Amino acid sequence: MDATPSPSSSSAFDLVSSALGRYIPRGAAAGDAGSADARGDRGTRVAGDPAAGRQEQILGAVNLDRDLVITRCNVDAPVFAGLDARVGRPFADLLPPGDVPTVTRRLRQVLETGEAHVARIQRLRRGDGSELVVSMSILPAAHPEEGLTVSVIAMARRLHLYAAETAIGTSLDIGETAQSLAESLLAWGDVAAVDLDFAVWTGEGVTGQAKGRIRLRRAALVPDRAWPEGYVTPGDDLPGDASRLLAQAVLRDDAPQTIVIPDRKAVERVLGSPRVVRALVPGERSAGVACVPLVLDGTPPVVLGVAEVWRRSDCPFRDSELFDLQELVARTAHHVDLARQHQREHTQVLALQSRLLPRSGGDTVDIASVYQPATPDSAGVGGDWVNSFPLPDGRTALVVGDVVGHGLGAAATMGQLSMEARALLSAGLAPDEVLEHLDETVSLLDDADTGLTAGYSALGSTCCIALYDPVGHHVTLSSAGHLPPVLVLPDGHAGPLAVRPHPGLGAEFALREPFDVHTFDAPPGSLLALYTDGLVEDPSVPIDEGIGRLAEAVSAVHPWDTLQEAARHVVSALAPAHPRDDVALLLARTIGYRNEDTATWRLPARYDAPARARAQVAALLRQWHTRDDTRDAVLVLVSELVTNAVRFATGPVTVRLIRAGHGLLCEVGDTGNGRPRLRRGGPFDDTGRGLHVVHRLTSRWGVRWTDTGKVIWAEVTR
Repeated sequence: MDATPSPSSSSAFDLVSSALGRYIPRGAAAGDAGSADARGDRGTRVAGDPAAGRQEQILGAVNLDRDLVITRCNVDAPVFAGLDARVGRPFADLLPPGDVPTVTRRLRQVLETGEAHVARIQRLRRGDGSELVVSMSILPAAHPEEGLTVSVIAMARRLHLYAAETAIGTSLDIGETAQSLAESLLAWGDVAAVDLDFAVWTGEGVTGQAKGRIRLRRAALVPDRAWPEGYVTPGDDLPGDASRLLAQAVLRDDAPQTIVIPDRKAVERVLGSPRVVRALVPGERSAGVACVPLVLDGTPPVVLGVAEVWRRSDCPFRDSELFDLQELVARTAHHVDLARQHQREHTQVLALQSRLLPRSGGDTVDIASVYQPATPDSAGVGGDWVNSFPLPDGRTALVVGDVVGHGLGAAATMGQLSMEARALLSAGLAPDEVLEHLDETVSLLDDADTGLTAGYSALGSTCCIALYDPVGHHVTLSSAGHLPPVLVLPDGHAGPLAVRPHPGLGAEFALREPFDVHTFDAPPGSLLALYTDGLVEDPSVPIDEGIGRLAEAVSAVHPWDTLQEAARHVVSALAPAHPRDDVALLLARTIGYRNEDTATWRLPARYDAPARARAQVAALLRQWHTRDDTRDAVLVLVSELVTNAVRFATGPVTVRLIRAGHGLLCEVGDTGNGRPRLRRGGPFDDTGRGLHVVHRLTSRWGVRWTDTGKVIWAEVTR
């Protein structure tokens, strides 16, 4: 280093070493290297040169052959203490394991192209497991066969503050944000940890100053190593007594301040309990600690938690280092709060999603569902939803939808559409009629002045509604821009249902056409899959291929398999490893009613129709061994409904009786389109008493409309 090579004979390594010789005054390195701080944060001091003591940016050089093995090195400055850059070692040994593939690719790229790779932030691993942040440049040798020169500059604190703040703000996941902060703090010590108020960790709000003891949970810890038993690691709650360490920093009348405990004896005195010492002190060497509270500015300031930087007692924190630590934590506290807000929104939307998921099936259909949100680092939870519920007339509704967008706006729209669809289906509307109402709702919500989600557009959201009839063993469905359901028949035939495509909800730009209604046979033992596009979309393959893979996965479900486990297996097999969108899947295995539990009669609309219906129903109820009081109630009910059908409608009358669970379901259909309504009648009225009789005899009753008229259904408890 004492001799400066001539330009004509200089290699990249010699040029860097020459610059290093000019950067460190002669005679300084040898005198200071033995006593310098292993963390390298005091630089090289030169007697009589005050400026030298403040210099922190130090240059080093490592020469590599074409196999990326170290052939020469010049990293003697104190800041690089602990780097085992011996000749003959692979350069990859100096890198954190997760960075090896990326850095190796960059090194080989420079070897192949001869183009330098300049000034990239990189971490180097010391022998004790700690890391050093450097700016690394990769320079090609003058002759390709000589390999590479890697120059490293230990980053000055101001540069590190900038790089750390930039890195910390890249994620909205609270755990990743805390981890990024801890990794940045590691430049000032041997061990760094971030402990957050439990309310912050769960996404709840923290207001005002903390009172009494603080409940803390460890959010991040670096470096990644095997820790002794009893030491608090990420995800663990800190012992209740640990708040004594933070009391001086957080529970104050004025603004929270950084607290420094210089040595192990002082730490043990503050913590008081050997158990708490084992939980918080990372080891014998790292005994001094700086506790920096994460504070949001306000009146009063709000404390989110505390960052802890531990290092050896013989390396005390200087005032300038504490100032830098406080500045870094202060700059990044708002990132932690943003992650907290995202966590709260994420939790709220997941709670809404879980409330919308089907709870269970019934006697006529087995239901299973899976909802899998996209990763928290994406745009957040979205508007995918599935739902299933029994209708009062014995059928089962299966609904799947995908609302445009993510976050609370999409979740609010999702919840409104789901509840509206359930209400309309329960009122007896057909699937196409329900989609017409949902279409109007989405258009109204897009009006930023009067919409419930002002400023958010749900235009183009999709929905598919399927109704399973357990008596006729068929599925009736309508779709608004949604991917077609997959049906697996008992004989093993599987594939998507042939559904005519239709624009999504609120698609005013398209030609407005009525929603189509499709009917498909679904005999007992069939398996129907409704899903959202996140399950089958893959940019590398056509969408039809994704749907085909879903059909194969669903057809592999054995009739004896537990349906919920099967649904989880299908999602795990098909969902992308790094999903860009939420995934929702609803599986429905049809069971239906047995033939001996149902009976249907078709009667002409004549004066004798009520008597004929009573006779046939009475015979069936005796065969079913129905109780006398139940049989009497059903006969009166059938007589009233058939009489009304003959009086107010034309065409044939259909009577259907279903033995379902603990009740009897009676249906009377006719060709009329009037809406029977229960009205309060006067004491001398001659008409209108039939529905009052129906109302009193049944546990519930209602109307649904068909293509040929209407059906009045009523349930009697048996």
